[in-house]
Amino acid sequence: MATWMTRLRDRFPTGGGLNDEDWAGRHRLLTLLLAVFMVFLTLVGLWQGGESVDALLITDAIVLPCLVAARLLHGRRPRSVAVSFGAAVSCAGFVALCDGLTEAHFTFFIAVAALALYRDWVPFGGFLVATVLHHAGFGTVQYDHVFGHSQAELHPLLWAVLHGAAVLAAAAFQLVAWRFNEIEEKRAQENLDESQAQLSVAFDETPVAMVMFAPDGRILRTNSAYREWLRLPDELPAGFSVHDLPLRAVEEGLPRVTRLLTETREPVTVTRQYHRTDDDSLIWVQNHATGLYGPDGELRLIFVHCLDVTEVRDHEAELKYQVRHDSLTGLLSRQAFEHDLAELLDGSADPVSVIYLDVDRFKSINDGSGHSTGDDVLRALAGRLSTVVPEGALVARLGGDEFIVALRGSAGAGLRVGNGILAALVEPLLATVPVSVSVGVTTACGPVPAEDVVLAADTAMYAAKRAGGNRIQVYSDELRVPVQQKIAAESRLRVALAGDMRDTLPVWFQPVVDTATGKIAGAEALVRMRTPGGEILSPFHFVGAAEETGLIVPLGEHVLRTAVEHLLQWSDRLGYVSVNVSPRQLAEPDFVPMVASVLAGLPGFDPSRLVLEITETALLSSAVDVGERLNALKELGVRIALDDFGTGYSSLTWLKSLPADIVKLDRSFVAGLAEDARKASIIEGVLWLARSLGMSTIAEGVEEKADWEALRAAGCPAVQGYFFSRPLPAPEFETLLLNSLERSTFEGVHLDETMGTAVAG
Repeated sequence: MATWMTRLRDRFPTGGGLNDEDWAGRHRLLTLLLAVFMVFLTLVGLWQGGESVDALLITDAIVLPCLVAARLLHGRRPRSVAVSFGAAVSCAGFVALCDGLTEAHFTFFIAVAALALYRDWVPFGGFLVATVLHHAGFGTVQYDHVFGHSQAELHPLLWAVLHGAAVLAAAAFQLVAWRFNEIEEKRAQENLDESQAQLSVAFDETPVAMVMFAPDGRILRTNSAYREWLRLPDELPAGFSVHDLPLRAVEEGLPRVTRLLTETREPVTVTRQYHRTDDDSLIWVQNHATGLYGPDGELRLIFVHCLDVTEVRDHEAELKYQVRHDSLTGLLSRQAFEHDLAELLDGSADPVSVIYLDVDRFKSINDGSGHSTGDDVLRALAGRLSTVVPEGALVARLGGDEFIVALRGSAGAGLRVGNGILAALVEPLLATVPVSVSVGVTTACGPVPAEDVVLAADTAMYAAKRAGGNRIQVYSDELRVPVQQKIAAESRLRVALAGDMRDTLPVWFQPVVDTATGKIAGAEALVRMRTPGGEILSPFHFVGAAEETGLIVPLGEHVLRTAVEHLLQWSDRLGYVSVNVSPRQLAEPDFVPMVASVLAGLPGFDPSRLVLEITETALLSSAVDVGERLNALKELGVRIALDDFGTGYSSLTWLKSLPADIVKLDRSFVAGLAEDARKASIIEGVLWLARSLGMSTIAEGVEEKADWEALRAAGCPAVQGYFFSRPLPAPEFETLLLNSLERSTFEGVHLDETMGTAVAG
C-alpha cells in the first residue's frame, strides 16, 4: 500500500523550484490579470445595474483586499494565496453577474491554467478547493445563479459534482504539463550539474592558473593554481578585484584586454610584465583571455589563463644577449655592431666616426704567456675601452684581437677618441704584459653601407700596423688601393683554382747546380698564374692573398703533385725537386697525411728525391709544434730544407734543433760575396757548421760570375740563381736539363737577359 502511494505521489508534480526572479515575474503577471479582471467585472456590473450591483459590490469588496495583500504581504505563499483566492472570488462573481450562464464557468478553467504558473500546490490546490466548494455550496443553495438551467434545479448536487469534476479534469491537464516540465527541468538540471562538475574539475584541478573577471575588474572565481601562484587565501573577500591582487602591470592591463575583447569578440593573448608587490619581483605573464557575451552582445565575463613565462623570457633575453654580445669581453658582437651601426648611419644626419683597433703582436702574447693571459688582455682592453669612449658609443669585439668603436661626431671627434685610446694604453693592462694597438679612423655621413665604413676603418688600421703599430691612421682613398689589389688577387686565384690548374697555375722550375760537376742536381718548383688574357704573374701577385684566405692549402697541394709528376718524367735526368711549404700549410693537420698519400701513389719512388722547403720566418710564426710536424715528414722519407737561412734572429738555434737535411743560404749573404770578406767568413762558418751537423748547403741568388767562383772556392756544394737560369716553364726547363747533361758543366754560361733563359756561351 505504501509503495503504491509512493508511486502515485511520484506521479504528481513536486511543486516549487522557481527561482526568486522567475516567481516574481509570474506573480506580477497574475496580480495584474486579477486587477484587470476586477476592473472588467466592475464595468459589467455597473452596465447591468439592478441586482448585479449588489453582487459586484460583494465581489470587489473581497478581491480588492486580495490585490493589496498580493502586493504587501511577505513570503511567496501568502501573496500567491491572496491572488488565488481573489481569482476564485472573481470567477464566482462573474458567474453570478451572468446569472449562471454556462459560458461564464470557463473563467474557472482559465484561472486554473493561470494559477499553475506558480507551480506551487498551496495557491493551485486552494483555488481547486474553493472552486469545488463554490459549486457544491452555492450550487445547492442558489442553483439558478450558479448553473442557470432547469436540470440544476432538479439535481443541484449532481451538477455541482459535475462542474467540480470538470474543473478538476482541467486541472489534471495542468498537472500533467507541470509534471512534464519538472521532469524536463530535472533532466536539464542534471545535465547542467554534470557540466558544472566537469567545469569545476577542469577549472579547479588544472595546474594552470585561471581566473574569471567581471568587465569592471571584480574577481568572480579563481582556481587553486591561481591562488597558490599569487599566494591568495582560499576564500576571497566580497568585492575582491584586480586592484587587490599583488600584481601591478608595468603597462596597461585589464582595460586593454577588455577593450580588445569588446572590439574584436575574439580570444586575446597578451604577454606583459608585472611587478609583484608581495616579493618586489618582476615577472612576465602570458594571459589568454576569452570573453563570454550576453544575448545583447554585451561582455559579461572574462575567462583568463595565466602562464608565468618569466623563465622563458629570461632565457630568450639571455640568448639575445649572447647573440648580440661577445662571450669573452661582454662587448657587442660583430653582427650586433654592424646592425646598430647601420641604424646609426640611417637615423642620423650627423657624421659618424668609426675607430678600428688591433692589438700589436698579439700572437706573441698568446705564444709567450699562454692563451689564458691573452684572454685576460682582451678582457682588460675591453674594460679600458669602455672607460675611454663617450657614453652612448657602440663598442664591439669583432673577433680575435680586433675591436671597433662607433660614435656620433666629426673626424676630429673620432681622432680625439683614437688618441685617447692610445694614451689610455700607456698604463699597462696587465702588470707583466705591455700592450699597444694600431688604430684606424674613418668618418661617414648618411645612409652608407655599414660594411663599407668598417672596411675603411680596417684599411686605415692596417696602414697604421704596417707603419710599425702603436699609432693612429686616418683613412684616405689612397689607402684602399692595396686592399683592392688584395681583393682582386684573391678573386683571380679563386678563378684559377676553379679552372684547369695545369693551365691556369703552371709550375715552373729553377735549376740547382752542383758546384763540383756543373750539372743540374735538382730543381725548385715555383708556381705562376696565367690570367685569362694570357699574362703570366709571379707569386708576388697572389701568394699573399692565398696565405690570408687559406687558399694556399689547395694551391700548395697542386704544386706538390705537379712537381712530383715532372720529377717522374725526368727521373733519369734530375736528382730531386724541392717544393716550398707555407706556414699555413704546415699548420694544417691534413698536410702530413696529404704528403703520405702522394707518396703512397708512387710505388718504387724514392721519397728522398722530394725536398720540402720551410722558411725560417714560417718556423717562427707557426702555431703548431714544428719539430713534431717535421719529424712526421721525415718518417715518410722526404728531405727538409731550411730556406732563407740567416734572415731570422735565431738561425743557429733552428739549425741545431730541427731535423733539416739542407740549408739554403739567403741571397743577402751571396750578393757581393767576392768583394766582401766578412760575408765570405760568415759563409765559410755556416758551411763548416752544416757539414759538422751532416747537412748539405745551397747558396741562393747567385747572379754574378765572381760570386759563383767564390762559392766554389769556399766549397759550397750547390748553388741556385739567375746566373744559371731564371725559373722556366717545364718544356724549357727540360731543354735546359738536356743541354746541361750534354755539356756536363755550366762553365762559361751567361744570362740572356732578353729571353730570360740560360744558353751556352
